Amino acid sequence: MPSDHMTVKPLILAFDTSAAHCAAALLRGHDIVSQRLEPMARGQAERLMPLLEEVLAEGGASYGDLQAIGVGIGPGNFTGIRISVSAARGLALGLDLPAIGVSSLDAQAFGQTGTVISSLDARRDHLYLQIADGAPGLYTPDSLPPLPQDDRPICIGHMADDIAGRCGGIVASPRYATAEAIARVAASRLGQPDLPAPAPLYLREADAAPSHDTPPALLDA
Repeated sequence: MPSDHMTVKPLILAFDTSAAHCAAALLRGHDIVSQRLEPMARGQAERLMPLLEEVLAEGGASYGDLQAIGVGIGPGNFTGIRISVSAARGLALGLDLPAIGVSSLDAQAFGQTGTVISSLDARRDHLYLQIADGAPGLYTPDSLPPLPQDDRPICIGHMADDIAGRCGGIVASPRYATAEAIARVAASRLGQPDLPAPAPLYLREADAAPSHDTPPALLDA
């Protein structure tokens, strides 16, 4: 029995609504068994929970089979981040599972080797940018932080061509779709002590404006 228990592959449900989409993936061990990406500018609050149930059903699983929840925490759209983080924290509480927050910048960079410069469009002539494991920040194209010059960094995301030209880097695409990447990052962190509860990653003051949207209904504890 102990040996059988040790071979159980963790089942992780991950989702993200930090951009104009509703995305979810179900990871069992190292394998994605179900995933969805539905582009949408609005309506994530109403669509998220039904989408999660569909992804679970497609993977032949239920909420009771899960070992963890992974969730995208931004940076990105304030309302979308709030929807996902609220849902993740509610599910974690109701199911007595860990919920693991993953930034969009970390998810985009996951699976690459070497120094990675990960960037996202922040609109209004700004971009979110993170270098390797450093702190993410909000910048303009003319006020980027010092870029590594010695090890041909891998540049992924918004303005990757321009950033690579400035530091002699290599342009690459994300290895995984957003929800799958979140699931895989969450799996890599599962079991770490003192994991913080997911919290929105806001890098712009305007992102914290009050929202009139209603977060999704959550499972009862």
